[in-house]
Amino acid sequence: MDSAKLEHEVSAGGFHAHVWPFLYFMGFLALCGLVTKLAVDFASSNDLQLPLFWAEPRFWIYPLQTLVCGFLLWKYWKSYHFAGIGRPLLTVGVGILVLALWISPQLIFGSAPRTDGFDPEVFADTPALYWTTLFLRFLRLVVVVPLLEEIFWRGFLLRYLVRHDFLSVPFGKFRPIPFLAVALLFGLAHSGPDFPAAILTGILYNALATWTRSLGACVAAHAITNLLLGFYILATKQWGFW
Repeated sequence: MDSAKLEHEVSAGGFHAHVWPFLYFMGFLALCGLVTKLAVDFASSNDLQLPLFWAEPRFWIYPLQTLVCGFLLWKYWKSYHFAGIGRPLLTVGVGILVLALWISPQLIFGSAPRTDGFDPEVFADTPALYWTTLFLRFLRLVVVVPLLEEIFWRGFLLRYLVRHDFLSVPFGKFRPIPFLAVALLFGLAHSGPDFPAAILTGILYNALATWTRSLGACVAAHAITNLLLGFYILATKQWGFW
């Protein structure tokens, strides 16, 4: 195999590893929205009370999403280079600061509580199902999402917008247009009430990538944010933050 072909195959493999887990994740979100709309429309047009399986498809689509995306991350694991966490205090600080951004509208500025969402307490009468649901939800929140989002946003897109051969771009390389574009797109991917916080979050995680040159630091900061957010959700029952 000549060097040009080998380089192309390595680049293609890197693209798949960095992009496919995220695309599958977004695909499951789209599927959840579609199934929910179809079920609601069907129920309203036929004056029916749907069972939980159809009325709230996120209770089975999200666990399936977690397992499929987790498998893809495992499959491509050798393609990722996390580079350790060289500045742990900075990493922890960014994770906590991002948490403060997300919960500040309700905690500080008096916005309405976000109680509508993935509420595992619907299974409170079935402890095994409740704890399995909660475990998979935290697995998604703290492990799968930080990995696939940081691998895509910082590991792929932030470098791809510098050069299409993104693997040749050092992780965390700063260029102003890609930096701002990724922050904006990250915000748009979290549209709705989270949009302002998501824009600032994108800036902070991008800055952490630049400061540390470590994908591992970005994943760790994101995981810290999400773990603390999960505890906040359980304490306040604001399921809309899931």
